[in-house]
Amino acid sequence: MRLDERVNERTRIARELHDSLLQGFQGLMFRLQAVRDLLPLRSSEAIEALDVALERGDKAIAEGRDTVSDLRQSIVGESDIAQALTALSEELATQGGNGAVPCVRVLVEGKQQGLNPMLRDEIYRIAREALRNAFRHAKAQKIEAEVTYGDSEFLLHVRDDGKGIDPHVASQGARAGHWGVPGMRERAKSFGGKLEVWSEVGAGTEVKLTVPAAIAYGKSEGRRKFWLWRKKIGESDGQQS
Repeated sequence: MRLDERVNERTRIARELHDSLLQGFQGLMFRLQAVRDLLPLRSSEAIEALDVALERGDKAIAEGRDTVSDLRQSIVGESDIAQALTALSEELATQGGNGAVPCVRVLVEGKQQGLNPMLRDEIYRIAREALRNAFRHAKAQKIEAEVTYGDSEFLLHVRDDGKGIDPHVASQGARAGHWGVPGMRERAKSFGGKLEVWSEVGAGTEVKLTVPAAIAYGKSEGRRKFWLWRKKIGESDGQQS
C-alpha cells in the first residue's frame, strides 16, 4: 500500500509539473520566438512582445512555486469553464508568432450548472492540454471546444480539422518523452471521469471527456443525497457509541 501511495504521488507530481512548469515555459519559448521574428525591423513591437513574455515568465514561475508548495489556488477563478476556454484560446492565438492562427469556437449546450470548484480546475487542465495540442501540433484551420451540461453527465469535446495523430503514436498512446495525453487520461480517471481520443491522419482529432453529473456538479442532487446518507450513517454510529 505504501509503494502504491508513493507511485501515485510521484505520478501526480509529474502531472502537475507538466501542466505548470513545462507547459508554462513552452509557452514562454513561443513568445520569445515571436520577439525574435520581429527583430530588428519592428523593434517597438518586439519590445511590447518581450514585456508580455516577461510577464508570462513571472506567472509561470509563480505557478511552479505554488505547485511545488501544493498551495495553488483555483486557476479558473470565478469564470465559468467556457469563459476560461475562450480566454485560453485568445492567449494561445497570440503565441503563434507570424504563422497561421486557427479559428476557434467555444460552444455551450444545455443549461449551465455550477461545477464542483476543484473538479472545474481539473476539467480546465484537460481542456487546456487538448487545446494546446491542437494549436501547436495539429496544424488545424478550425478548432472547436464544446461544453455540454447534461442532466446525467457533463461532456467536454475538443475537435480540430488538423493532420491527425500518427498511427504509430496513437497505438503507443503518446509520443516518446511526451506526457500530455497519458496525463489527461490519468487526471480524468482520478476524479471518476472518462477520456476518449479519436484521430485519423488527415481528418483531425477529437478529445472527449465524460463526467457523471453526480461528480461534476457541486450542488447536484446526487451529491446532496450522498452527503445526507453519510450524515445519517454518522449520526447512527454516534448514537450506538
